[in-house]
This record gives sequence, structure tokens and C-alpha cells, in this order.
Amino acid sequence: MSTIPTPPPVATGGLILYLDYDGVLHPKNVLMRPGKGPYVGSPEGHALFENCELLEKVLLPYPDVRIVLSTSWVRVFKNVAKVSRRLTPELRARVVGATYHRDMDEVLFTQNPRGMQVWSDVLRRKPLDWLALDDDYFDWPAHCVDKLVRTHPILGMSTPVVLADLRAKLALMHGEP
Repeated sequence: MSTIPTPPPVATGGLILYLDYDGVLHPKNVLMRPGKGPYVGSPEGHALFENCELLEKVLLPYPDVRIVLSTSWVRVFKNVAKVSRRLTPELRARVVGATYHRDMDEVLFTQNPRGMQVWSDVLRRKPLDWLALDDDYFDWPAHCVDKLVRTHPILGMSTPVVLADLRAKLALMHGEP
């Protein structure tokens, strides 16, 4: 696997949280209804973006953390601003880009596992430090695994174990004990 060629991003440096949507902000099983858009297929009782306020609360002590979208929604809807609209205003204001860019070769991009997509963006964006919040943990580069906060495919980031891991890694990123 190699990095994915693309032009340099507009925003570089800083502290970055790579954010997936499905399996993080809501259950993984998201389906598309023609003419109406995405919805949670199962299990019942869940809603799209149900964990947005929770993520906003966790990030509140860290106003310098920016978000890069690592969700397939960017490829589907072809627009970072459109995909960001479903986030809370506070989270939306943190979004500085996505791992996928329209100038990329989409086939090449999708042939790479999520971890490699994120790592390619890290190499382009050159953050001071970064984390990835994602339920996809397969085939991540070994040197990136400690940066991954693995979420639950149905409950997303809302489980106590995931929240503790995210909070601990954010604190470490900020030099806190």
C-alpha cells in the first residue's frame, strides 16, 4: 500500500481528530432511501448523528482540536460543507477538510483501507498530533494503531470504554497526565 496522491490541503499543522460518521456518531448500518437520503437501518431506536452532542462535550476542553472527516459520506455527497451540515454548529466550525478530495483518484482511494486513507492525509496535512475516531480497525498501519480510538459499531462513541479512551488520548495529546 502506498500513500494516495493529491494536492496539499488548505489547512495544515495543528491538532487533528479524524472523524468517521457510521459506527461513531450513529450505528454503522446506514442505508440510503432514494429521494429522502440516509437513515439508520437497524437497530431501531437509533437516529443519525445521535452522538454529536456527546462529541461536542468531549471536545469542549480542547478548542484547538480541528476535525478532518474520514467518512465515506464525503465521497457519496461530493462536498465537505454539505456533509458537515448535519453536525452541530460547534463541531461544524472545527471541520477543516476530509481525507478524500475530489482531485483524488476515487478508485485508488477506496482500494486503500481506512487506516491508510487517514495516514495518507496525516502525511499531507502534517498535524502536530492526531487521533482517529473510527469503528474500522482493519489493516491500519502498525505505527498508527495507538492513534485510533475504536468505537462500537452500534453504540458508536457512546460506550464508557470508548469515551474513556478518547478522553485519555485527547489529554495525552495536550500534554496532560
